[in-house]
Amino acid sequence: MPHLFKRALPPTNFPRYQFGMAPENTPPVYLDFLNRFDIEALNLTDAEILSAIEDSLAMQGRGETSIEPRMHIHPRAGVEGHFNVLRGWIGEDIDAAGTKVVGDFVDNYKTNRPSEYGLLTLFDPRNGAPKAIVEAGGITDMRTGAVTAIGAKYLAPKNPKILAHIGARGTAYWNIRLLCHLFDFDEVRIHSRRPESRNAFATKLEADLGRKIIVTDNWQDCLEGADIMVEASRLSEPTPLFKTEWIKKGALVIPYGTMSAVELNLTDIMAKVVMDDWGQAFGKFGSLREHVDTKRITAETLHAELGQIVAGVKPARESDDETILFWHRGLSLSDIALGHAMLTKAKSMGVGQRLRFY
Repeated sequence: MPHLFKRALPPTNFPRYQFGMAPENTPPVYLDFLNRFDIEALNLTDAEILSAIEDSLAMQGRGETSIEPRMHIHPRAGVEGHFNVLRGWIGEDIDAAGTKVVGDFVDNYKTNRPSEYGLLTLFDPRNGAPKAIVEAGGITDMRTGAVTAIGAKYLAPKNPKILAHIGARGTAYWNIRLLCHLFDFDEVRIHSRRPESRNAFATKLEADLGRKIIVTDNWQDCLEGADIMVEASRLSEPTPLFKTEWIKKGALVIPYGTMSAVELNLTDIMAKVVMDDWGQAFGKFGSLREHVDTKRITAETLHAELGQIVAGVKPARESDDETILFWHRGLSLSDIALGHAMLTKAKSMGVGQRLRFY
């Protein structure tokens, strides 16, 4: 069968630079490409994922990174979905700039698709040349779970015994898996809106983690009295389903759904409020959107960014009596760091493809 595409070459009677191309002696540029199957083949360990993200947070806390607030693209009216665009640079051994675009479409389950598709692109910050293209749906899930777990490492009460998790899709799996890697819970409770979703989720978790998962049919039974409370719901509009009165003193609360599920008085009981990055507090979406808009959370009332805590610049939890709120919106730095870790392991394993770009 003949090739459907031919390599495009400039006309031989014109110099290359007239077409916006570099001279003949320009260094070649290659792209490393990892698809979803490549990433699965890497079989990153929980420790590898957590290490990559914790290192990147420490770098952020030391000021060795650059990050821009996320942007949103809304493709059309009447569709329950949008695109998140994250941008940043991370230095030292990684030294890469990157952009991640993630489509977040909550109704995708109706056609048996994941709720999120993502693509990470990495660039050389010294000359702008592209370095890699990586499927980022898996990266998004892993790094989000890692930030949840690392936040709990520094902010949870000592020896937490009950984990409660709202949500069963997208990042939910890695939240629970990586939290269970760090802590020895007596109970892990989950809830989501659709019974078939939460039951299937529990079955997978039990198989992968080798432990009992408690499935609840309402928010209160899941959340009330837990030591670590994670809310990763996928609501179509803000709805205060997470009641402040269910939070016991000393708990760590981690709400990060796109649409708010918490009450306005949530911040009234918090001894500390921590974010992954204050610059991400603004925009249209976020579980604490109204708390920022109404000045219940400000730059002055924010205790710290998580990176500052990891780097030792700001204190973590200081007593078991502190009720702490950790809000993370997702950082391009985490995407870049985990993408870099994947590419490094892929090269050692001979996984992925190398493409000529220039």
